[in-house]
Amino acid sequence: MTVIAMTLLDHFRSPLSDRRHWHSFHNAWATYLVETLNQLLPQEYFAESNVKFDLKSVMVEQVEVGIFSSEQSTKLIGAIEIVSPANKDRPSQRDVFVTKCQSYLEQGVGLIVIDVVTARKRSLHTQLMEQIGSKAQPNDPSLYAAAYRSIVLERPQVEVWFEQLELGRSLPTLPLWLKEGGCFPVDLAQTYDRTCKAQRL
Repeated sequence: MTVIAMTLLDHFRSPLSDRRHWHSFHNAWATYLVETLNQLLPQEYFAESNVKFDLKSVMVEQVEVGIFSSEQSTKLIGAIEIVSPANKDRPSQRDVFVTKCQSYLEQGVGLIVIDVVTARKRSLHTQLMEQIGSKAQPNDPSLYAAAYRSIVLERPQVEVWFEQLELGRSLPTLPLWLKEGGCFPVDLAQTYDRTCKAQRL
């Protein structure tokens, strides 16, 4: 029996947005990412999801998976950010998101950013690259998944694994580099597929 994996859907426009809430999907996706990571990580590490809402506008401001070292008082060593429309809405909100990502990289925290928001066209990756003084590719797509690793040579640098995402195509596997060393694969296709099936899409 052949198992067909789900390809990337448009959660922000009709017809899917008429019958499903994207924020519920993102919340569930973060949960499956946590479950998968906790099966991969050594015993001294653990992953947790963190979802925050703006109660006044009922918009999701943050969908994040944090990877922590339990041996160092829950020190953050890795993060996965799932972009929400609010993160891309206004310049001030884009600045807040990008500044948070920059802060993680400056602390050496491994980072993955996943952007499947079709309702906003801004590329947060391009803005992040400009803010940290690195070159972004011309016309960076607004749908993407990227892994970032801080390295220190003669001067601090950031290595980037960048994957353009397209509706109707499967998602990639990205490396998640942890601050304390070590790298773990994050299978976005597998976790996305599990979320779609759990949400009955």
